[in-house]
Amino acid sequence: REVRSGNRYFKKNNLKEADIEYRKALIKDSLSVAANYNLGNTLYKSAQANEAESASLFKQAEESYKRVADTLSKVEWTTDMKISGAEYSKRAKAENAKAADYYYNLGNSYLQQKMYQQAIDSYKQSLRRNPADMDAKENLVYAQKKLEDQKNNQQNQQNQQNQDQNQNQDQNKDQNKDQNQDQNQDQNKDQNKDQNKDQNKDQNQNQDQNKDQNQDQNKNQQNGGGTPPPTISRQAAEQMLQAMQEKENDTKEKVKKEKAKALQKKRLEKNW
Repeated sequence: REVRSGNRYFKKNNLKEADIEYRKALIKDSLSVAANYNLGNTLYKSAQANEAESASLFKQAEESYKRVADTLSKVEWTTDMKISGAEYSKRAKAENAKAADYYYNLGNSYLQQKMYQQAIDSYKQSLRRNPADMDAKENLVYAQKKLEDQKNNQQNQQNQQNQDQNQNQDQNKDQNKDQNQDQNQDQNKDQNKDQNKDQNKDQNQNQDQNKDQNQDQNKNQQNGGGTPPPTISRQAAEQMLQAMQEKENDTKEKVKKEKAKALQKKRLEKNW
């Protein structure tokens, strides 16, 4: 009863009430294929009408469609021997058409979420059951094109990232090169500064030496000597000193003898 009530609201485009009725049906029978499938259609249509909540509603529609597949996988289909071949074929065709619609709608929910590979798989499942469905064919081609564009965009983004990384690496290399050049320049400046300082120091020392030499020359000129006094070797100086010492000793000995003679003379004079 709730499913039929929900269908009436759905036909009148009263999606809110239809949603409520289908959920009531699922409370009574969570495996109801009709309730899950129709709820998925209601959520899908609500997402198209409500852009602000479209992402959430498309996701809910996908989950509702998946519950249909879960339910069908648990149903054991057996051939009813009382049904004629024509009747069984008719029912099988009807079930096949429902499955085609189910996969078509599931593909649409994937497509809206930009899950293009899942959408392609769903459209293919729909076309296996209903190869004449032109809408499924068109959506399949569209999903394939979007998937290709998505891969190209991802590849372009990856290439751009790689290019940016390479540029950053090149910039870092240039920065390091500039830093090294600056450091080398600073080192060269310091070396040149030290060299100039040493050169200036040497020049100042040379100037001081020249100044001292000039002062000595001027002093010698003032003393009347045009040339500095001659210098003698250490050995010569020692010989001269030894000769002077011997001469002094001879003089002392001579004086001593003279004093002795004078003393003897005095003694003779007193001894009278």
